[in-house]
Amino acid sequence: MGKRVLIVDDAAFMRMMIKDILGKNGYEVVAEAENGRRALELYQEHKPDVVTMDITMPEMDGIAAVKEIKKVDPQARIVMCSAMGQQMMVMEAIQAGARDFVVKPFQQERVLQALEKALA
Repeated sequence: MGKRVLIVDDAAFMRMMIKDILGKNGYEVVAEAENGRRALELYQEHKPDVVTMDITMPEMDGIAAVKEIKKVDPQARIVMCSAMGQQMMVMEAIQAGARDFVVKPFQQERVLQALEKALA
């Protein structure tokens, strides 16, 4: 059984892209969320091994979602996904408890490397 992943991104095509990369590499996508609030619900429901989390989303952004998930599960493994030029947000996310980050547009090797690092 592959590692179970929750994908969080407000852009459906980004979720599809990540899902495609993960599916081809032995990961099992257990759920997808379009915002941080939904991510928190799905995290509690599915208890995934790792989460890919977008930063900029409606309702609850990725950084707030990381903090909330970490309150529920201090051991949560979260990899942030951000567009170029969001270094400050990435630093904030790491301080909030994210294990690593991947910059969009995604490169398959980097996504897999970040997840492996988070799971190590």
